Amino acid sequence: MAKRDVVFPKGRQDLYDRYRYSPAVKTNGLLFVSGQVGSREDGSPEPDVEAQVRRAFQNLNAILAEAGCTFDDVQDVTVFMIDPANILERVWPVVMEYWGEAPHPTLTAVGVTWLAGFDVEFKVVAKLPER
Repeated sequence: MAKRDVVFPKGRQDLYDRYRYSPAVKTNGLLFVSGQVGSREDGSPEPDVEAQVRRAFQNLNAILAEAGCTFDDVQDVTVFMIDPANILERVWPVVMEYWGEAPHPTLTAVGVTWLAGFDVEFKVVAKLPER
């Protein structure tokens, strides 16, 4: 089996080592990014849901940049939310700060009961730039 072509952003290696996962994997022209939450450098959550969303996008954008991508390259987004009925109206205006212009990526939003102390998590698939 071929080794995975893993993308590691700078500054968060301890987090990935501790939980034994890769932040992103490149394969067949696509970048599969692990779910990103609003975690600080030490892994702790931002206390405010809007701040969590901003930090999640900062973490996501760091991974995309390391792979030579931007959010414009994102094709598919899955959003996991704790209690979406109560936080969606707070989350979505912040998401729009990062989302960009149409056409937008596909979106699946899922309500969940647990995100390890976080309120929101974003998982994406991006198209890698052609060489």
